[in-house]
Amino acid sequence: MNPDPPRLPLYRDTVRPEWIDYNGHMSEAFYVLVFGFATDTVMELIGVDADYRKSTGCSMYTVESHVRYLRDVPEGARLAVRTRVLGAVGKKAWFTHEMYVGTEPAPDADPVATIELLLLHVDQNAGRATPFPEPILDTLDSLTEQPPSWTGRSVGAP
Repeated sequence: MNPDPPRLPLYRDTVRPEWIDYNGHMSEAFYVLVFGFATDTVMELIGVDADYRKSTGCSMYTVESHVRYLRDVPEGARLAVRTRVLGAVGKKAWFTHEMYVGTEPAPDADPVATIELLLLHVDQNAGRATPFPEPILDTLDSLTEQPPSWTGRSVGAP
């Protein structure tokens, strides 16, 4: 793990009217959509871009996630999503995204939602997971940060 990794750029979006549910705030599905767009951005930055997917037949699939909805988000809100790479080994990668309202969250700002993800590098032609190429693993390793305190939790029955 890099002791002082470079921070990934923020993904930014704006809450659209069609994302608003019957309770008057962003529907849960659209939090996940925005997080998915943030993951797509990271894939581009690490080299799992359209050219890579076309030439190799490989992509990344989210196979597990844990979302926390922490605050309501109104229509028109500007969103900023901070991504952290938590690690990668073999065919697996772990990311987190933290969603904030505003274009540049303050260092002490609380997120409105978070997600923890497990992703697999998949050979779509073979129909199975396959190890990342070394250059992509090296890039992921250079971006790896300490996990935030909220990671590693699960939903449990009472």
